[in-house]
Amino acid sequence: MRLTLCLAALFPLLAQCQKAAELPAGVKKLADIDYVGAGNERQTLDLYLPDAKSATPRPIVVFIHGGGWEHGSKDDVGGLFGLLKDSPFAGVSLNYRLTDQATWPAQIHDCKAAIRWLRAHASEHNLDPAKIAVFGISAGGHLASMLGVTGDIRELEGTHGQHTDQSSRVTCVLDFCGPSNFHTFAGEGTIIDVNDPKTGLSKLLGGTIREKPELAREASPVTHITGDDAPFLIIHGSKDNIVRHAQAVEFDSALKKAGVPATLITGENGGHIFFSHPLFRRMRDFLDRHLLGKDVRIPAGTVPSE
Repeated sequence: MRLTLCLAALFPLLAQCQKAAELPAGVKKLADIDYVGAGNERQTLDLYLPDAKSATPRPIVVFIHGGGWEHGSKDDVGGLFGLLKDSPFAGVSLNYRLTDQATWPAQIHDCKAAIRWLRAHASEHNLDPAKIAVFGISAGGHLASMLGVTGDIRELEGTHGQHTDQSSRVTCVLDFCGPSNFHTFAGEGTIIDVNDPKTGLSKLLGGTIREKPELAREASPVTHITGDDAPFLIIHGSKDNIVRHAQAVEFDSALKKAGVPATLITGENGGHIFFSHPLFRRMRDFLDRHLLGKDVRIPAGTVPSE
């Protein structure tokens, strides 16, 4: 009962936090683009394009919503709008199949199909197919991380859509409080019971971690790290009681051990979702560095959580 109440309170709060911003001035929205072609509303994306003309193709920031893999939608875009405001970037927010429609690996198959669609249609929207950042929150952070570490994993590519000839690799990843290792997910500090079949995690896997250990390993970003993976900015609250801060520390350490550029930013006393001006500044600096080639430094360490 306690877990159910906590989660029921969390997901409306998560959506409220992400929807807080209005569409930035000078940006137009192309809505409900079917990136698979199957007519499934959960396999659509919204494209946000600056009105101003650009002589060069625009880098892309792709947002993946949270909601425990069972809630949320591409409309939950407040965090994305904060990064698009007064920027040269194009934005994307995508839906993916939730656990009421499919279990793992359907979710990463959808995300990869969306990235392939963007590459295939980049020229018609003046987008740069070589500059694609992904930003995800919570379950979306998990999926963004999976995109960052599985560009070379054919088994997780899927066959959805008409553009399987395109790559699903991404340029850089902003992982906001996403889980990284389901086999170390449990422990003191999280209200999630990994042995409860009713949780979003169990629904994702089609069973508990105890029942699906190999699938839990396959679905964990830490499993797939190799030295040529995308650079990561990992953001996590020190008081997160959904996904423990230890998940971020473990992931950051594993990426660095493999030689992948990674920076861990901790929200001081931050819960599962938090935003602050210093945090947004570092997120924009990270995007400016990896999408625009600016020589900016993104310091690790703590930021205020409000």
